[in-house]
Amino acid sequence: MKTLVKTGFMPYYSDLTKRARKNRKSQTEAEATLWNKLLRTRKLNGHKFTRQKPIHKYILDFYCSKLSLGIEVDGNSHKDKQDYDKMRTHLLNGFGINIIRFSNEDVINCIDEVRERLMDYIKRMKIQ
Repeated sequence: MKTLVKTGFMPYYSDLTKRARKNRKSQTEAEATLWNKLLRTRKLNGHKFTRQKPIHKYILDFYCSKLSLGIEVDGNSHKDKQDYDKMRTHLLNGFGINIIRFSNEDVINCIDEVRERLMDYIKRMKIQ
């Protein structure tokens, strides 16, 4: 049964917590790379990120509440889901969350460029 849970600022459906926990245990290579090299233990300019964050009816790969930033790491399956991703992003934007997307290949092969893009976002938000 879906129950909308309202804790803190972001509501989410309670049935997502088990799936989010499972996703954290079976992350992709790209998710593991981004987490371990940039986001874990406040490595990105001291900002705290969480993995597999349920928000409303979706689960974000990574989320930073202070930055109002969701990070999505997209594999090949997302090439056929552009309309879905656009609608999902629109709904999350309605919660005040900006979404940045990276491909698996960019995270694995170009981590420095990924870091630079995220740092540019932080500078634009003027949150340091």
